[in-house]
Amino acid sequence: MADGRRDDIPPSALLDPRVIDPGQEVVSHAGMDEAEITQVVRVLTAIRGWRETEQRISLASRDHMKLGETDMRALRFLVAAKNQGIAVTPGMLAEHLNISSAATTKLLDRLSAAGHVERGPHPTDRRALVVTITQSTHEQVRDTVGRTHARRFEAAARLTPDERETVVRFLRDLSGDDPPTTADAPDAGPDQHGAQPPSSPTR
Repeated sequence: MADGRRDDIPPSALLDPRVIDPGQEVVSHAGMDEAEITQVVRVLTAIRGWRETEQRISLASRDHMKLGETDMRALRFLVAAKNQGIAVTPGMLAEHLNISSAATTKLLDRLSAAGHVERGPHPTDRRALVVTITQSTHEQVRDTVGRTHARRFEAAARLTPDERETVVRFLRDLSGDDPPTTADAPDAGPDQHGAQPPSSPTR
């Protein structure tokens, strides 16, 4: 405002359909009473708070290790693979990160120069290389990312089985994901840092 003051607009108001869409042109809340709408807004506000916290933690982790987002994703993937005894090739890493072979080479050159990864011969395929995370970086990722995931796990563990199923249904509904079928389910689950290496190696 011109005099330096601003109206006190609570964050929840920006998620409240009664405020942002009073005519219900987009968001319909027909049949819901005020208490129900308020409760839904509380859920949406909590989700936004969680996302903002996740973004702050992710940024702090990257700043601590002086890495970009793609670099951190690569390291988390390598930690997961190491924990599960999976040999990672540059091709597997490129597929996981959805980047080109040239971009993967540049990324590995950068991480190798910083002492985060090492490249060596594949144990069973002489035509391929494997990428491994160094022990010191493995420990850094564990400390910066693992502790955050531990808090997520503990929060979910405190729920009852029925509550967990409710949360899973809600999040899948929110993201538009259908429950995976048996054929779609991965062979190996995510590691403690949330990365999911492929179950079948590719070069």
